[in-house]
Amino acid sequence: MARYFFDLVNGSGLIRDEQGQDVSTREDISREVSRILVDIASEELPGSGDGAISVTVRDERGRPVLTGNLSFKTRWHDDAETDSK
Repeated sequence: MARYFFDLVNGSGLIRDEQGQDVSTREDISREVSRILVDIASEELPGSGDGAISVTVRDERGRPVLTGNLSFKTRWHDDAETDSK
């Protein structure tokens, strides 16, 4: 197993992972990135109309090995009706 660090960039800026996690396979790394993106989106989406989140995974030497991105946008369908009144 190797140690990887999962750095997050969201509306608050960069949150650097200083502890890391021991992960054994690429599939496990990808699964963890997906989990982080979904968890953060579920926290941020209700309070924001749009946004973007990215997670960059670094190895023990600090080299990036994978980046996952998620963008989201919500729009109330009745906004156009409200704007025209």
